[in-house]
Amino acid sequence: MTTYSVRKGGNHTRRLIKWFHLWPGIISALILIFVCITGTIFVYSDEIIEWSAGDARYVKEVLPGRMSSEELMRILRETYPERKSPTYMVAYRDPQRSVRFNTYDKELGLRMVYMDQYTGKILKDDPTVYFFYTVAHLHNSLLLGKTGQWIIDIATLAFLIELITGIYLWWPRKWNKSARKGAFTVKWRAPFKRVNYDFHKVFGVYGILFFLILIFTGLIIAFEPLANATMRLFGGTDPHHWKSERAFTEEDEAHATFRINDAVDAAFRMYPGKKEAQVATYKMNTPYYTVRVSNRIGLKSAESAENIFFDRITGKVATDIPQTVIKGNQLENAIWVLHTGNWMGPVGKLLTFLAGLIGALLPISGFLIWWNKKRK
Repeated sequence: MTTYSVRKGGNHTRRLIKWFHLWPGIISALILIFVCITGTIFVYSDEIIEWSAGDARYVKEVLPGRMSSEELMRILRETYPERKSPTYMVAYRDPQRSVRFNTYDKELGLRMVYMDQYTGKILKDDPTVYFFYTVAHLHNSLLLGKTGQWIIDIATLAFLIELITGIYLWWPRKWNKSARKGAFTVKWRAPFKRVNYDFHKVFGVYGILFFLILIFTGLIIAFEPLANATMRLFGGTDPHHWKSERAFTEEDEAHATFRINDAVDAAFRMYPGKKEAQVATYKMNTPYYTVRVSNRIGLKSAESAENIFFDRITGKVATDIPQTVIKGNQLENAIWVLHTGNWMGPVGKLLTFLAGLIGALLPISGFLIWWNKKRK
């Protein structure tokens, strides 16, 4: 939200751009700060959830054989009868790691349950995930449903306008050494007003690539028509709206010998470099196991992920899944990976975290620039 002094008779286009850079930013400043802060908090959600699990991440003893995942889910339902069926299960290549289930309770909210796959013992019922579930919905809609989503989306579009107009206003009139130094450096030893001014214009430019990634992926996630258009552009379709024409009957269930553990083992054999496997468990009446293998599976995305559909009858990789659905799964994960910073490991997380912090500070620094000029 940088403001500049306007000389009488100055360029009308430039003055109009200054107006568009200033007022949308002032109007949306508080929302933008809130969105950036909640997004920044969410960046390290996976690491914090992992840390909060503590010793429950590991079993005490690795036994010769492990229990079936179906039996583990039965124990889970008997222990917590008030909860819905787990959304997914995450298993690990490391035999010392416990398995975890994502469950939901109407009163307690989202919970992560860790279980010993060898004994069926529940190691921990961890509520930490619900905090980040709440943060994500604050980030997405202010917990105000569709109305909140529109407020966030309009503020996001205002931020996009600020970035575009800010680049125009920042662009040096002359591209010489002195101009480049002024455009790309902060005079940290200068008075606060100058440091604040330099920070606003310099870090607004440094972070623009990350801001644009976060803005466009956020808008794709928020707007279903935009998401569908993006899917079609890259040759995919929304995987959530696809339903197999082939039903999985009780008779099929009685004769099926290929189980969840078999699907996990097969996925690890197919991708020997992957460490974690996520199995969708909320729809067990479909003819397929949907398995995602990755080096790191987070709440909303998985780093370097591969999606596999196993036929529950034959145990083979399903060949009747439309390629557009497979592509849609890949695209959806890629969008979430970019939006949550789950790319390039710790480097991607750190850069996304810093982008969120800078994004929260830009409206503040811009307001201070405007306020100081207004007082003067």
